[in-house]
Amino acid sequence: MNQSIINERSTMKILVGSKNPVKVAATKAAFEKYFEAVYVEGISVPSDVPDQPINEETLQGAKNRALALYDLNQKEDHQANYFVGVEGGIVQLNNIWFGFGGMCIVDQHKHIGFGNSPMFQLPDSIVESLLQRKELGTVIDELSGEQNTKHKGGAVGFLTRDVLDRKNLYVQGLVVALIPFVNPQMYFAN
Repeated sequence: MNQSIINERSTMKILVGSKNPVKVAATKAAFEKYFEAVYVEGISVPSDVPDQPINEETLQGAKNRALALYDLNQKEDHQANYFVGVEGGIVQLNNIWFGFGGMCIVDQHKHIGFGNSPMFQLPDSIVESLLQRKELGTVIDELSGEQNTKHKGGAVGFLTRDVLDRKNLYVQGLVVALIPFVNPQMYFAN
């Protein structure tokens, strides 16, 4: 266990703002890189952004979920140490549309860390539907002939032919969202 993390309890309880098993498993995998014992619970909370977030809405949705969990913990005392929002979205850079996961982590002191998963380029045929606010998971379900792909490999699994899945994509984004908590002296000096 990395001793530089603020909270030294041996068991960390983390709430994730979704019951999606991919988001829960990714959160567990990311936190286990720093803590010996991790308990993760998924609780559905609203993102307060459209079902298919575009650009800044993605990180805003992740932040909204994490803060909703923080507030829920204050009211109901879930005894959680961290609150995680994960939001799948799209972003345009250099006139190219990418899919990615936006992450926000909040701790008991309301410190905040942000991260993003690696981005993957989306074909124009998919982007057209997404810009009409059709959810990426629905589009991939239609293309693949499968159901509920967002609870499995996701769009990145489909597009990489299962070389990379949504869980592993999200783990990387969550690890970088943990950077401020791993280095509290650099981020939370006040």
